[in-house]
Amino acid sequence: MQIREATAADLPEIQGIYAHHVLHGTGTFEEVPPSVEEMAERLAAMPARHGLWLVAGDATGVLGYAYYAQFRDRSAYRFTAEDAVYVRQDVRGQGVGKALVARLLEAAAAQGLRQMIAVIGDSENVGSIGVHASLGFARVGVLRRVGLKFGRWLDTVYMQRSIGREEDEAPAGST
Repeated sequence: MQIREATAADLPEIQGIYAHHVLHGTGTFEEVPPSVEEMAERLAAMPARHGLWLVAGDATGVLGYAYYAQFRDRSAYRFTAEDAVYVRQDVRGQGVGKALVARLLEAAAAQGLRQMIAVIGDSENVGSIGVHASLGFARVGVLRRVGLKFGRWLDTVYMQRSIGREEDEAPAGST
């Protein structure tokens, strides 16, 4: 398995992976799969959101993808990112998601980010919760019954991990 930055050529496979999660899972609260064109717009928006998209692939194609972007648009959040990870259905549980999130954490630290937030759809999403916990994320909150999908109310789990420097001082050059 190789992990690299996502390109426009990856978008049909990325869209297929995400469409499966939209239509069959509760890890995302989207209910209509975005088109390849919409996914292209999301990928193109990453630099403006101070983010990065990665894909994991092998000879069979894209196994999964992950990204981070600034947690919220306000400038005070410029050192905090939110991640997301989606894995192809036939390779779930084989370490693809963990490898992708680990690489995101490395890239975010190199970029000077300080915190990574995971906003996980469905408190029963043991796969994503487990991946994040195994990489040092701590559960910091649950929003109860905030999403309605497949005829049932779903929670959102917030997990957080410090990255980069641990000291409390503001990064050099920040105001």
